[in-house]
Amino acid sequence: MSQFWSQLVHHLDPYVPGEQPKDQRYIKLNTNECPYPPSPRALAAIEAAGGAALRLYSDPSCGVLKQATADFYGVAPENVFVGNGSDEVLGHVFHGLLKQDKPLLYPDLSYGFYPIYKLLYEINAQEIPLRQDFSLCLDDYRVDNGGIIFANPNAPTGLAVGVAEIERLLQDNTESVVVVDEAYVDFGAESAVPLTKTYPNLLVVQTFSKSRALAGLRVGLAIGDAGLIQGLERIKGSFHPYTLGRMELAGAAASMQDRAHLLANCSKVVATRERITQALQQLNFAVLPSKTNFLLVRPPAGNAAALYRGLKQRGILVRYFSTERIKEYLRISIGTDAEMDCFMEKLGEIMTEAAA
Repeated sequence: MSQFWSQLVHHLDPYVPGEQPKDQRYIKLNTNECPYPPSPRALAAIEAAGGAALRLYSDPSCGVLKQATADFYGVAPENVFVGNGSDEVLGHVFHGLLKQDKPLLYPDLSYGFYPIYKLLYEINAQEIPLRQDFSLCLDDYRVDNGGIIFANPNAPTGLAVGVAEIERLLQDNTESVVVVDEAYVDFGAESAVPLTKTYPNLLVVQTFSKSRALAGLRVGLAIGDAGLIQGLERIKGSFHPYTLGRMELAGAAASMQDRAHLLANCSKVVATRERITQALQQLNFAVLPSKTNFLLVRPPAGNAAALYRGLKQRGILVRYFSTERIKEYLRISIGTDAEMDCFMEKLGEIMTEAAA
């Protein structure tokens, strides 16, 4: 049937999400999901929003969620945009803000959707290499451009840059949009949202899928100057006005209002992350200093692919990338303490067998 495809489709290389196998039950440490349940307030709100009212369209303005987000961050509702997961938000950002004559800049090793959207929307772009230690140096982005986007903390490295560095970039880069993708910011990095009040070209994108444990609900958001948000609303209104359903809006808003639950979940993940970091380092793994809910690690022998297969055979899923720069690394999502103890046990078995 490919003879009916447009030329654009022939050139696309779609994003491949982490595997979701059905052949057995696995401990899933491969897709960076939160290991703990969503806020009870969110679950109650989702249930209350269901029922007979589902015959009616949801609010296309997403007012209840925009207000809850505005209250949480101390901004105005007109500074908030929401969508069907941060992937959709990012898609609108690429299409509506980052398709310019000058090249878009983004890291060579970062979220896999950036190069996909570049192709999908036929954007002129340039990849900026991370430094040898995988750090993101914003000095490298002080060149003529039509836009800048980077994840902070970065994925799959887990490394973060400080808000002071981001502000220095904004002070120098005033003629194009700077997008900071903060999917993992709640696990130890500093959000750039406060800077949106000063810099009209800054847009911050976040998701409810990680720290708020609502990956199955599919909700994302962006915060920025009202002018940027209006541009995104024009794209959304031309694409899919009812982007979020009643249950999504209610659940996400309630989650945003439950700050205590967010902090509790993040604290547990961070504590487990630090414990597993030390345990892996004792096994001579190289572990990048993560500010996320995952670790990027290199085994002592660099045999990441073999370890990935061995763990999968033992019921543990982690993420392996064949990308040249990180083909000797594994990305390991942080699970519950019991899940991570099982991971360490199975990893020890593999390493013992290999040594023998």
